[in-house]
Parts: sequence; C-alpha cells; structure tokens
Amino acid sequence: MGLAKTEIFSDQQNEIAIFAKALGHPARVAILQHLFKINTCVCGDLVNEIGLAQPTISQHLKELKLLGLIKGSVEGTSVCYCINTEKWLEMKEVIKQFLNLDITKQEDCC
Repeated sequence: MGLAKTEIFSDQQNEIAIFAKALGHPARVAILQHLFKINTCVCGDLVNEIGLAQPTISQHLKELKLLGLIKGSVEGTSVCYCINTEKWLEMKEVIKQFLNLDITKQEDCC
C-alpha cells in the first residue's frame, strides 16, 4: 500500500482531511450526536445506545479522543466522555471555510 504523502499538502488540507475522516464513520457520528444530546456519557451507555460491541465503541472513542473532539475523565472503573467544545468550534470553522468555497458562475467548461 502506498504512503499518504501528507507532507505535500497544506496544513489546512491535512486538517480538513483529518476532520472528515473522524466524521467518516456513522458510529462516530452517532457517538458525537449522543454526547451532544446528553452532554456527558459513560462508555457502557454508548454500547446500549448505539448497539455496537464494547471494543468497537472503545476504538471509535479512541479515534475521537485522539483528534481532540471529545474529552474523557476516569470515574471509578468508568470513563466519562463529553464534547471538547473548543476543538468542536475549531473543526466547525475549518469545515465551514472549506464548504463556503463557491464556484463562480461560468459557462459550461466540461
């Protein structure tokens, strides 16, 4: 398998791709939606809510936490997760700038 060669792309292009990858799996989207809905969560609740196995949920939580979109704190034998508001707002701004790129009205060129 070839290398991604991320170094040939701008920081902004890499950042957009990383955010897109985080949102590129429906389980991660469901996790984020659930965390927004209840504002805090224990991993076991996510297993019941989303319907995936504990190890699968844990892997998705790990990806979201590595990116910084969620934070987790240990409470006894459980980990409580919540949205990292600062990183969420940063991602929204980066994605918004990208999605606001508009094609100017041109004659059909293709």
